[in-house]
Amino acid sequence: MNLDLTSMSRTDLEALKSDVESALIEVAEKEKQAARQAAEQAVAAYGFSLDDITGNGPKGRKAGPRSLSNPKYRNPENAEQTWTGKGRQPQWFKDAIAAGQSPDVMEI
Repeated sequence: MNLDLTSMSRTDLEALKSDVESALIEVAEKEKQAARQAAEQAVAAYGFSLDDITGNGPKGRKAGPRSLSNPKYRNPENAEQTWTGKGRQPQWFKDAIAAGQSPDVMEI
């Protein structure tokens, strides 16, 4: 398929580009489905499902309960507010540090 792109208008080229992008998305989805079917057939030959092998549950998440980390810090002004020390710092922790309080004081 040879197209003379130099003779096409900008509008025609943009329409062609849009069509190509849509076609690429469709082809990628078909290839993904074909790959998934091939993988399902391969693991079925051994008596497993694809979810058994990948460890994914119904919504693409790992099966089983998530383990929770124990809290490491407690808000001195509100004992119900705790933080594990992982992830983003809660505002109460940031405020206490800004006020000059040491993290050691808030440790549980």
